[in-house]
Amino acid sequence: MTLAIADRKAEAAAIFSGHGVPHRRVEEWKYSDLRSALGDAGIGAAQAELHVSQMAAGIESFDLSQPNPPTWVSAHFGQAHRNVMSAASLSLAQGGMAFRVSGAIAEPLKLEFAAAGHVCALLVLEAGASLTLVESVGIANFRNVGLEIVLGEGATLEHVRMSPQSGEAVLVENANVRIAAGAQYRAHFASFGSKLSRMELEIALEGDGAQAHLSGVALLDGNRHSDVTTHVIHRTGNTHSTQLFKHVAGGHSKAVYQGKVTVAKGADGSDSIQSAKALLLGDAAEADLKPELEIFADDVKCAHGAAVGDLDAESLFYLRARGISENDARGLLLQAFLEDAVAEISNTDQRELVRTELLTALKAIA
Repeated sequence: MTLAIADRKAEAAAIFSGHGVPHRRVEEWKYSDLRSALGDAGIGAAQAELHVSQMAAGIESFDLSQPNPPTWVSAHFGQAHRNVMSAASLSLAQGGMAFRVSGAIAEPLKLEFAAAGHVCALLVLEAGASLTLVESVGIANFRNVGLEIVLGEGATLEHVRMSPQSGEAVLVENANVRIAAGAQYRAHFASFGSKLSRMELEIALEGDGAQAHLSGVALLDGNRHSDVTTHVIHRTGNTHSTQLFKHVAGGHSKAVYQGKVTVAKGADGSDSIQSAKALLLGDAAEADLKPELEIFADDVKCAHGAAVGDLDAESLFYLRARGISENDARGLLLQAFLEDAVAEISNTDQRELVRTELLTALKAIA
């Protein structure tokens, strides 16, 4: 381990020590009380695992538990730990993996985060590289993942993350994404909830023509909880970001979306749009949607919107009048509601996989 990385870990440890486990009185965590969900157990110091189920030739890797990391790891690993839980993962994790992509890779890189504890990962796409990252989430009592992604000029990454229904698990993941000029990051997050599930992203558009396109669906029932919190920063002009998130909440479940877009001073020509919508299937279900804009430039195009409602009664009546059972009619309407977010996944295989999982879950919730 180089001195630079050791220093970053020490700084991260100080950040976490100064803040502690987040709770509902912390504004960014007001809808997801991590301290309460963990109880007396706290975050501990256990070590989670990162399994690689598929990695094509042409991808370089490095085990972060080993000494003497290559230059590309030293240059990027541990640079992002401003968020308190990403600081915790950086300071406490002793293992994980780093990956570097230097060309166009046709086969997806498939990763699974498993077991309980803390773990880190780094993915670097060099200039002009392209990759699909498929991330699956294993069940654990508590896991805290710190993921750093660096996209060089003109690189393209599609990131698909599927989080299954995970019972009493408390699952936290923090992704920090840095996007250079002309690079494009497309990400889709499908969540079926757990005791507390939170995916937090900080995305920096750092060069002319950089793009970030985020979408996601959450399908919840029982007492399940799903939180997606994003912060997209347009650091330079002529950058573009979109966000489209759809939630369906039944039972006593809770769906959370917090999306903040910051346009830095001088980042003229930035274009951003956010949309978050939720359907509540019962009086006890909850959806908290909070889009925000923070604009320090003059010539920008930014918009946001949020809506919470129930299934359209007229549409339901229309389907019922044509001989479709109530359960089937509700399932069709819910599928249609979620579909435009699923359609954002450009990889056909991954899009169909997410769609299949949603259809299976809809049969139980509709």
